[in-house]
Amino acid sequence: MQLDASLLERLTSNSGDLLEDEQLVSVLAGTKAKAAEVNAKLVAADETRTNIAEKREQFRPAATRGSVLYFSIVEMSLVNVMYQTSLDQFLELFMGSMDKADKAALASKRVANIINTMTYTTYRYVNRGLYESDKLTFVMLLTMKILVAADKLKTSDMTLFLRGGAALDITSVRRKAFGWMSNEVWLNVVQLSQSNSVYANLIGDMAANESSWKRWYEDNEPEQLPIPGDNYEQQLSGDEANDIGPFLKLLLVRCLRVDRSILMCKEFLRNTKEMGPAYVEPVTDTIESVYDGMIPEVPVIFLLSRGADPTDSIETLCRKKKLPAPTVISLGEGQEPVAIKAINAGAINGTWVLLQNCELGLGLMNDLESIIEKLKDGMDPNFRLFMTALPHPVFPLGLLQMCVKVTNEPPAGLKAGLLRSYTPGVMVDQDKIERVDTAQWRQLLYALCFLHSIVQERRKFGPLGWCVPYEYNNGDLQSCILFLEKHLYNGPISWSTFQYMVSAVQYGGKITDSLDVRLFKTYAEEWLTEACCDPEYAVNPVNPIFKIPNNFRYEIPSFTDHADYRSFIEGFPEIDSPEIFGLHPNADLTFRVKEAMVLFKTLGETQPKGGGSNDGVSREDVVYEKAAELLGRLPEDYIEDEEKAKIRKLGGMTVPMNIFLFQEIQRFQAVITKVRFTLEQLQLAIKGEVVMTAELQETLDAIYDARVPHLWENTLTGDEFSWRLPTLGLWFTSLLSRHQQYRNWLDRGRPKSFMLNCFFNPQGLLTSMKQEVCRAHKAERWALDDMVYVSQVTSFERPEQLKSSPDEGVYLHGLMVEGAAFDRRQNCLVESEPKVLHSPLPVLHVTAMSRTKAATKKRSMGELYEASLYKYAERTDKYFISFADLPTGDKSKSHWTLRG
Repeated sequence: MQLDASLLERLTSNSGDLLEDEQLVSVLAGTKAKAAEVNAKLVAADETRTNIAEKREQFRPAATRGSVLYFSIVEMSLVNVMYQTSLDQFLELFMGSMDKADKAALASKRVANIINTMTYTTYRYVNRGLYESDKLTFVMLLTMKILVAADKLKTSDMTLFLRGGAALDITSVRRKAFGWMSNEVWLNVVQLSQSNSVYANLIGDMAANESSWKRWYEDNEPEQLPIPGDNYEQQLSGDEANDIGPFLKLLLVRCLRVDRSILMCKEFLRNTKEMGPAYVEPVTDTIESVYDGMIPEVPVIFLLSRGADPTDSIETLCRKKKLPAPTVISLGEGQEPVAIKAINAGAINGTWVLLQNCELGLGLMNDLESIIEKLKDGMDPNFRLFMTALPHPVFPLGLLQMCVKVTNEPPAGLKAGLLRSYTPGVMVDQDKIERVDTAQWRQLLYALCFLHSIVQERRKFGPLGWCVPYEYNNGDLQSCILFLEKHLYNGPISWSTFQYMVSAVQYGGKITDSLDVRLFKTYAEEWLTEACCDPEYAVNPVNPIFKIPNNFRYEIPSFTDHADYRSFIEGFPEIDSPEIFGLHPNADLTFRVKEAMVLFKTLGETQPKGGGSNDGVSREDVVYEKAAELLGRLPEDYIEDEEKAKIRKLGGMTVPMNIFLFQEIQRFQAVITKVRFTLEQLQLAIKGEVVMTAELQETLDAIYDARVPHLWENTLTGDEFSWRLPTLGLWFTSLLSRHQQYRNWLDRGRPKSFMLNCFFNPQGLLTSMKQEVCRAHKAERWALDDMVYVSQVTSFERPEQLKSSPDEGVYLHGLMVEGAAFDRRQNCLVESEPKVLHSPLPVLHVTAMSRTKAATKKRSMGELYEASLYKYAERTDKYFISFADLPTGDKSKSHWTLRG
């Protein structure tokens, strides 16, 4: 600008010949030189800008991975409110990975090092603050997001993995072609063949190689075998599918063998090049490693779980560091001022403070962030603040995002449980072993500890283990040991008294379900007996179905030294056989399926609920088409006047069973009305013609995820409105089955047999039947209050084989047996087939008799096991229907009780 101004000034002020003005010529030359210099710098700047842009693009993958990592962490807060991580905490990890990553001359290699370091560092930081059940969830979520961001997976692949064939129902797809395959697996196979091009010919290939597929399907470890059929192994390992080959195999295993899904997920992570074995290997964070990463102004919060308390570890570490003992304060009523005083003193003096049960002191937690901020400037560098808390929905988010989170869960299994019991200071030490100087005392002491571990670990099997998952604790075991000690001091043991005190008083005081009472009583009668003191006694089943791991013999030892007990327990197998619990080996399958379904559900909760997909079809389009399909298959409304007229032809409302039918139809019509109205409103909302309310949005999300909308299952108060099933496909199939049963009853008369699980109130059916039987025996003066149900399994496998209804009572079909099977030829209970969780029960005849006549009838039927009938898989009193009397065969009643 100055050169231009100088040049203009010389030109305007010159009055002579411009060529003779030497100063003007000098200015012109300088301007020209400077212009050339500026042009050169502009060119250089442009080149520099281009180089910077190129370098930035080279590092863009690192930024992309950072965004994927951060949003994966954020979405974990949807799983548990305590999993909060702030952006500042993540940025510290992000920037730290730049320093930790290995240097490299090539930019691409440097970027790869940064990405690998950043991913693993973030994984380790987040992993130590997750409960064990959520650790695999986080790694799977992260891996899926990485693959989707890299355009290796599509959103539809994620959807297929999470829900399988849950959106389909068995009546709307091609007929099942293989008898050895369950309906759920068939729906998964159909969905897989429709949704993934690699498996487009899966059903045809299965038909062509049925024997190979059946062997693969029934193998104990199918994921370790080559996939049979049409060159699937070559396709999955080829160049085109190399990056997602492990995922494609995971899809197949998830669809055909859900129980192996967790193991296959780990195999998928191990073989995916973006992750690797480091992400599935178990890692333990010690209190020392947590302390090494601490700074005074950032507290550590331990997320509590059953049986875990970091207090001893913190106090031990404090002693190792030769520091004053930490100030331990258990929060609760009136403890907040004490805690604040301790924090202030610790910040000045450099001591440690441990606040326990922080979820009980939320008032202090809300202020704690500002308290630490005020103390930060004058804080002693040795000060440390530890906290413990159970998850709480209103725990302050700011504090959670500020703290370092750590979980400290105890190891699971019989070995871990018994080792905890035989840890000095916890339950059994050398002094306890020597309290009574008899072998019987030592054996029964061990038997009680073993039983304590058994009843705790049995909870993992869900309703098959306990109807209600009770929180047994060391106090229950301590009470039993104390009673046994005093009982032995008073003389010879009374086994019935000992069994009763353990099963009905000490542990039984917590048990609320009568069937759980029966189960615990059976354990006591089987294991707390004189026989258990025999040196040859072992808890092992006499004839195990599968070999016990390592052929281990679960004896009841009578060592005199505490160390010998711990050494014996250390020899336990790492994997507990379900047969040691009294369960069938299939119970392990039940546990694995339950684990897998929890994983799918949790991952589903973290998925985005809006926007389109990378397939070009939006969620709204998918749901609109599904709503149209469901509306087209929805039954017509039941007209009350017409149904009353048909019921009059069946005998009118004076017949108890007809009253029951009318009540069922009324409730069913309410369901049809709500479903039709919701679907129609949802279609209008998608088109923009009505407002998309919160209820309609929830319905849209549920239908897209193949779940049953909340309003279809529940009333506004949370009570049951229709029926509860896990997937939309199963729920709608049940709706059509119920409609068919009601319509046949109205149009053709009372059915020969009833499908009990297709009624809102199955107890009402049995009560109505009891009333009719009571009226039929009016001359014998049978009283309704004195009548009980009597059931007997018939020889008919299917209801179509029935020629007529029973003279008294009703036939029931569609019932399934869990934990056992029923052999029609032997007419008794038998062990389940391998990998068959639910076996069909032949048609069951249920009638009602007076108590005396029923007792005589049951005695004539031999030894019977009272099997409980439930409306759903959840075994609670709320869904209990009745008992079914099943012959025990060559096994005892206690055997089938322990089987679940």
